Amino acid sequence: MKKIISTVEARMTSARLPGKVLKEAVGMPMLEVLIRRLKKVDQLQEIVIATTTNKADDAIVELARNMKVSFFRGSEEDVLSRVLCAAKEYIADIIVEITGDCPLVDPQIVTQAINLYMKNSCDYVCNIEPVTFPIGMDVQIFSTDVLALVDRESVTLEDREHVSWFIRRQPKRFKILNFSAPPNLFWPDLSLTLDEYEDYLLLKNIIEHFSPDMHFSCGQMLDYLRNHPELLEINKNVKRKEPSR
Repeated sequence: MKKIISTVEARMTSARLPGKVLKEAVGMPMLEVLIRRLKKVDQLQEIVIATTTNKADDAIVELARNMKVSFFRGSEEDVLSRVLCAAKEYIADIIVEITGDCPLVDPQIVTQAINLYMKNSCDYVCNIEPVTFPIGMDVQIFSTDVLALVDRESVTLEDREHVSWFIRRQPKRFKILNFSAPPNLFWPDLSLTLDEYEDYLLLKNIIEHFSPDMHFSCGQMLDYLRNHPELLEINKNVKRKEPSR
């Protein structure tokens, strides 16, 4: 039986929105919302918060301890190394990479990605090549062995910051499987990620709407936004960094 873990990259020193992963909605930090949602994914044997050695991230470690999930502290800039070392620390065979920027990622979509990975011979499974789901529903899966290979060969700063970028640039070398959104979830121009303050306001609104339920689906979120199109104005002018994941 292969050990499947989710690594959640999270830090307090975001340039655009410092402390964003601990910003609250209904008295709950965004990172806690994400952890609660990931705990609904039965295939995950462990959730590991991959944070940094910076003193500022002590608060993230405290949250992880309070929620009884694992954590690993590594390099702030070399995210690839941080994720790989976290996987090795917890003896993982398969890594489900989720970023702290995606607090509302749907557990059903994560489950779908894991099932696809387990049933196929592939190096990498994702739902972002191309993007069809709303941004913020991002899931990426690869083995620890594949990431170790990437670690040995990746030399650019971009490769070290964007964990899967080395794989995605070489589709002839790596077997990549992408799964697309069904028609009711197709909305690639919608951003449900946490980059800037306007994003926080939108996500906070969604969480408050569904509270106390923290396990609402992507479909429920999209129905809510279709019924309240004025909410789309909140973060429509936020410019996303490239590569976006």
